[in-house]
Amino acid sequence: MSDQTRPHRTAAVIPAAGRGVRLGPGAPKALRALGGTPMLVHAVRAMARSRAVSLVVVVAPPDGAPEVRRLLDEHPLPDRAELLVVPGGDTRQASVAAGLAALPADVTSVLVHDAARPLVPVDTVDAVIEAVRAGAPAVVPALPLADTVKEVEPGRPGEPEPVVATPERARLRAVQTPQGFDLATLRHAHETVAPIGEGATDDAGMVERLGTTVMVVPGHEEAFKVTRPLDLVLAEAVLARRRATDAY
Repeated sequence: MSDQTRPHRTAAVIPAAGRGVRLGPGAPKALRALGGTPMLVHAVRAMARSRAVSLVVVVAPPDGAPEVRRLLDEHPLPDRAELLVVPGGDTRQASVAAGLAALPADVTSVLVHDAARPLVPVDTVDAVIEAVRAGAPAVVPALPLADTVKEVEPGRPGEPEPVVATPERARLRAVQTPQGFDLATLRHAHETVAPIGEGATDDAGMVERLGTTVMVVPGHEEAFKVTRPLDLVLAEAVLARRRATDAY
C-alpha cells in the first residue's frame, strides 16, 4: 500500500514525567487538581475529544507508570479512544521518544501535547490534525503576541538588563500545543538531533533544525500553559464557565 492510499491514524503523546516546580512543592504538576480532577486527566480528555485521535499515550515518571495508569483508569475516556501509559526518561526529549517508541505500526501522524495545557479546545486539536493530514510535516498552533518583546543581554536575576533588539511583533507568535507531525518526520528528528543540556523542550524546533518547514495554525487563548499559581486560578475560572454553559 502506498503512502498516498495508506489510511491515516493519529495518536497523541502526552509527556507527563516532570515535576513542575514552578507551581510549588507537592505532587507533580500534571497531577494537580483542576476543578477536582487532575490536570493530566483534562489533557488526556482534550486529545480524546477529537474523533481523529484513536490512541493517547501518556508518558509517566520512570517509576510512576502503574500509579498514573490507576489514576487514569478512574476517569474513563470515550470508548473509541485507546489509552496507553509508558514510563518516561529523565528529560522531556527522552520521554517523547519513549512515547513515540510505543506507537503501533499503523499510526501515521502524532500529536505531542503538554499535560500542563489542560483546556485546549477540540477545534484547535482538529485544526492541527487536518493540516498534517493535508501534507504539512509539522504543525503548531500559535497566537499573535499582545505585548511588545525585547531581546536583552541576560544578567543576574532581578538586576537591570540592557536591551539588544526589539523584534517586529507582527512576525512573532506564541506557540502552544498540541504540536502535530507526520510520524516519520518526528521520529527522524528524535533520531538525528542530539540532546543539548536537558534536551529539547520543543519538538517542532527539533524538526526545524533538520531544515523542514513548520507550519502555524491559529491557536486558542484557552490553550494556555498552567505553570504559575495565577494560571491555576485562571484555569479554574475557564473550567467553571464551561461547566456553567454545558460546554464541557
